[in-house]
Amino acid sequence: MFLIRRHLLCAALLGAFSFPAMAAKPLVIGFSQVGAESEWRTANTRSIKEAAKQQGITLRFADAQQRQENQVKAIRSFIAQRVDIIAFSPVVESGWETVLREAKAAKIPVILTDRAVNVTDASLYATFIGSDFVEEGRKAGRWLLERAQKTPGKTFNIVELQGTVGSAPAIDRKKGFEEVIKANPKLKIVRSQTGDFTRTKGKEVMEAFLKAQGKGIDVLYAHNDDMAIGAIQAIEEAGLKPGVDILVVSIDGVKGAFQAMAAGKMNVTVECNPLLGPQLMAAARDVAAGKPIAKRITVVEGVFTADVAARELPNRKY
Repeated sequence: MFLIRRHLLCAALLGAFSFPAMAAKPLVIGFSQVGAESEWRTANTRSIKEAAKQQGITLRFADAQQRQENQVKAIRSFIAQRVDIIAFSPVVESGWETVLREAKAAKIPVILTDRAVNVTDASLYATFIGSDFVEEGRKAGRWLLERAQKTPGKTFNIVELQGTVGSAPAIDRKKGFEEVIKANPKLKIVRSQTGDFTRTKGKEVMEAFLKAQGKGIDVLYAHNDDMAIGAIQAIEEAGLKPGVDILVVSIDGVKGAFQAMAAGKMNVTVECNPLLGPQLMAAARDVAAGKPIAKRITVVEGVFTADVAARELPNRKY
C-alpha cells in the first residue's frame, strides 16, 4: 500500500511541472559542391549554406575543387557518416553509377542540384533541382538570330567558349545554341574550345582565338559570364571594342555581367539562377519524410540585354 501511494505521489509531483517536448533530431544533409570557379558558384554555395542555417538543417559541406574523384570520395564519406540526404552538383555527367548504387544500398536518398547525371537507372536519385541548360543555349541563340536579321547579308563568325568538358551545362548550352542558329547559314561557329568556366581560362582561350582569327570574329558565345568577362579583357587588350566590334553573348546573369553590359562591353546574358538553397532544403525535407516529389524541379529565368542592365543591376542578388 505504501509503495502504491508513493508512486501516486511521484506521478502527481511530475504532473505539476511542465516539461518541454523532446527536440526533433535535425535533418543532416551531406552536400558536395563542384568548386568555387565562378561568381555563380559562389552565390550558389552561399544560398545553400544560408538556407540550411535558416531552416535548422545540419549541412556537411565538401568542395570538390572541380574534380570528380573528390566528389566520389565525399559521397562515400557521407554514406559512412549515415547522413539523412546526400546532395551534390556533379562536375561531369557520367561516371556516377557505382557510387550512387552504394548510396541506394545504404538507403540514403540522393538529390541532384544544378547539373544532371547520365545513369541507366533513374531511381538512383530522388529529384534534380536546376535550370534547363538546353533552353538557356536556345535563348542565347534566339537573341543572336534576331540580331542577325537586322543585317541579312552579313556573315557572323562565332567563337565559342565552352564550359568544363563533359559537364551538363557545357553539353546542353552548346546543343541548344546550335539547334537555333542552324536556321541561319550566315551564323557560323568557326572556333570552339573549353574555358573551364573560369575567368582566367576564358581570357587565355580568347587570346588564342584572336591570334588565330585576327579581326575575323564577329561574335563571342560564352557558356558562362566569368569566361565572357575574361574574354572581354582579351578583346580590349587586342585593341578591339567588346560589345561593338565583337558581340558578346553569355549565360548566368551574375552582377559582373550586368556591370559589363552597363559599360557597353557585353550585349546579352541569359539568366541561370544559382539561389537554389531554399528549394533544396524543401525537397530534402519532403524526401526524408517520404512524400512524393517531382523528378525534375526547374526555376524561372529571364534574358537580360544591355539596354536594361543599369536599371536591373541594383536588383541582382548574385
